[in-house]
Amino acid sequence: MNLDFLSHDLSNPTILFFLLGIIAVLIKSDLEIPESSFKFISLYLLFSIGFRGGQELQHSPWTAEISWSLVFGMGIAAFIPLYSFFIIRKRVGVSNAAAIAAAYGSVSAVTFVAALSFLELQNLALNGHMVAVMAFMEFPAIIVGVLLLRIYEDDQAKFSLPELLRHSLANGSVLMIMGSLVIGLLSDSKQAADIAPFTTDIFKGFLALFLLEMGMTTARRIKSFKTHGWAMAAFALLIPALNGIVVAWLSQYVTADVSNRFVFAVLAASASYIAVPAAMRLAAPKADPGLYIPMALGLTFPFNIALGMPLYYWIISLS
Repeated sequence: MNLDFLSHDLSNPTILFFLLGIIAVLIKSDLEIPESSFKFISLYLLFSIGFRGGQELQHSPWTAEISWSLVFGMGIAAFIPLYSFFIIRKRVGVSNAAAIAAAYGSVSAVTFVAALSFLELQNLALNGHMVAVMAFMEFPAIIVGVLLLRIYEDDQAKFSLPELLRHSLANGSVLMIMGSLVIGLLSDSKQAADIAPFTTDIFKGFLALFLLEMGMTTARRIKSFKTHGWAMAAFALLIPALNGIVVAWLSQYVTADVSNRFVFAVLAASASYIAVPAAMRLAAPKADPGLYIPMALGLTFPFNIALGMPLYYWIISLS
């Protein structure tokens, strides 16, 4: 693998702020971002991604590739939970296995944001329809996770799937990015240009602050994960890597665009720690958030940032 990819990560200011957040916790600094400010930054990033994606989609004619991309993305999100569940069910139990499977089948908007930064370093632009693909990959995994829970431990899921779907769609992060996508799609281009300084110019600055907080959160939660053993740590690193590698290769049959293929790989390798935990609190109350959230946030997320993205890009460049 070309080591230039790793040097790009190490010289990227946004990634360096992520590392600063980890260091801040390790040295027990009092550095913190107020919760209200962090929530605003999160909403801003989702708004900016969704709106810009909608604008890009507005200028892109609907093609068979876009249709197949949506099908491929949702298929990935539905398939990954199936085999993930059976790999870990005996070790962690049905409830935890269903929650973990749903988390790893769903996607991380934060990892998606980081992927945009990586693409910019390669002088590649994101295609707008991939924002829609990401949004539609949120809920198939949740539905599959609940179905598995119902099949193997029926006493935990006494509510309807429409209720769960509504809960998933009403999740703030999902609603913001999908709503912004639709607004960007419907907005007049000239009027949209008036807010470009807010939607585009300051994006990287807010991303740096966001990843600073994510670094601190990662360092804090990795401690609580230590009690669950190395087997689940291995799962949190190896399964995302496998997903990303396989999808990086398979994506060539859906699209020839390098940036699209890279985003597919990153989404397949990511794990949700926002939408899925919110849904699983309702669907699997016996599942331990202290297991699946640190797995996704404390191990999978930094792995993808540091090693996964360069690896997936390298594989795509070979095929």
